[in-house]
Amino acid sequence: MTQALPILSLVETRVLGVLAEKQRTVPDSYPLTLNSLVSGCNQKTSRNPVLDLSEAQVQAAIDSLKGYSLVAETSGGRAFRYEHNIDRVLRIPSQSVILLTVLMLRGPQTAGELRIACDRMHNFADISSVEGFLDELAERPAGALVVKLARLPGARESRWAHLLSGAPAEELAGPGGASADGAYASHDASLGEVAALKANVARLEAELASLKALVGRVCSELGISDAG
Repeated sequence: MTQALPILSLVETRVLGVLAEKQRTVPDSYPLTLNSLVSGCNQKTSRNPVLDLSEAQVQAAIDSLKGYSLVAETSGGRAFRYEHNIDRVLRIPSQSVILLTVLMLRGPQTAGELRIACDRMHNFADISSVEGFLDELAERPAGALVVKLARLPGARESRWAHLLSGAPAEELAGPGGASADGAYASHDASLGEVAALKANVARLEAELASLKALVGRVCSELGISDAG
């Protein structure tokens, strides 16, 4: 981890972002149980894209993040609880962790939008303060963690995006939004939606397989033929 930052999946960044968010917004419930973490990942507000993750998907992301030391597991009470190690692993101040948290949970934002979105976790004095921390993240000696995107047509400010999942689509696109192979890069939200749909399809396929197995067992016990 100290040598190369891993490329995290959408589910992994969602889990990491939720842990960092809840640490500051609901400290009495932190570290989080698996159930609380799933609920935070599937929240309908302050999330882009909105996901519908299963416990198995979130647990798989936790296990992966534990391998990078980005998440730690603690035992207490009747359930395991989980906490993030973003600041210690990436060696960045709490203000930078909060900015990364919002970018992981909400997608690309302008500095002004970030200041408002971060308010429950940290009160940045002004937009220039936000930009100062973003510049530090972008110029981090160990590797940039954020990037300033090209200004959209008609927009007054440029948006920022995190790099924990690699370069965003806008950054990979050439002039006019065309990618290197001539295709047009999709908006990051659209990419997130596709990833969420794939996750839902995988979950549904697993549920279908379980149902088929159950039907097979019932048919066997009743002595009837399973037509499939």
